[in-house]
Amino acid sequence: MGQAAGGRSMESLMSSPPRVCVTGGGGFIASWLVKLLLSRGYAVHATVRDPCDPKNAFLEQLDGAAENLRLFKADMLDYATLTAAFAGCEGVFHAASPVPDGKLVDPEKEMMVPAIEGTRNVLKACSATNVQKLIQVSSVLAALFNPGWPQGKVRDESSWSDKEFCRENEIWYALAKTEAEEIALEYGKKSGLHVIRFCPGVVFGPLLQHTVLNTTSKVLVYILKGGPDTMNNKSWPIVDVRDVADAMLLLYNKAGSSERYLCSLDLVDMKHLLEILKSMYPNYNYADKMVDMDYRIEMTTDKIKNLGWKPRKLEETLADSVESYKEAGFLQASEPCRLPFMFLVPAVQQ
Repeated sequence: MGQAAGGRSMESLMSSPPRVCVTGGGGFIASWLVKLLLSRGYAVHATVRDPCDPKNAFLEQLDGAAENLRLFKADMLDYATLTAAFAGCEGVFHAASPVPDGKLVDPEKEMMVPAIEGTRNVLKACSATNVQKLIQVSSVLAALFNPGWPQGKVRDESSWSDKEFCRENEIWYALAKTEAEEIALEYGKKSGLHVIRFCPGVVFGPLLQHTVLNTTSKVLVYILKGGPDTMNNKSWPIVDVRDVADAMLLLYNKAGSSERYLCSLDLVDMKHLLEILKSMYPNYNYADKMVDMDYRIEMTTDKIKNLGWKPRKLEETLADSVESYKEAGFLQASEPCRLPFMFLVPAVQQ
């Protein structure tokens, strides 16, 4: 018989499930992707820092995990651990990345090296283990900080954040994502690896892992509970974590090599988000310190929608998020809460 998508023979497809690896498998986005892949019959290798850590136990409770999930101890800066995790896989979803909560003390060590060198190791490990396809999880922030973009022109996948602007203004997360994307794009063109770059917005949604709160979820928890910090009333491109997982699998099966996709709903400013939450859940304290920012951009995600991606409504995302936080105990009054650094005032303006 002939070859099927992903380079597998038809005999192989009939005898065993397609096998893929998800890096950072215990993370907010990656865990929902693992859940989705298992539900679609994939065999999944998931890298985690420590498979024995209790915070990763939820992965082994997912439907289908007993048969089709293997956890691998791996570090993105340890190439050998990646080749072990990727062995036998036809595709890799590279979701592992540092996401800073607070102001970085040593940006190179804490953000740039893990993101950049980690990406290089993932790329080389894909080639060494004959992986056919890589979905690289980047961020819309790799497209938004572009002072040279024509005023009034809607941003799309052709917009790149200006690296010098990011470095001068210490927007390290955007800088790291931009550089990592450039490296992956160049590597794919030279090596023949099928690289797809995926740029989601600010990701909200229900939690699968109930012991650690991820950075973007902390924003919603802070808005609900209130606290001493002052927020930017900036517009953010929001997207549901479940829709992110759906989008990644859609791209894995449909997107061409070297393609790039932005992924979010329409932009929502923090003040409007606060109003929606108050109308849905009037009994929380809510954050009351907010400063309006002269910062409004327009961005299109038509490219991924044209592939068939259909995101859910913002209100559904918010309701499911809040119920999840309540169940996990993150909304208890005794739990202190601070706003992640990138959402604080002052913040960079273009």
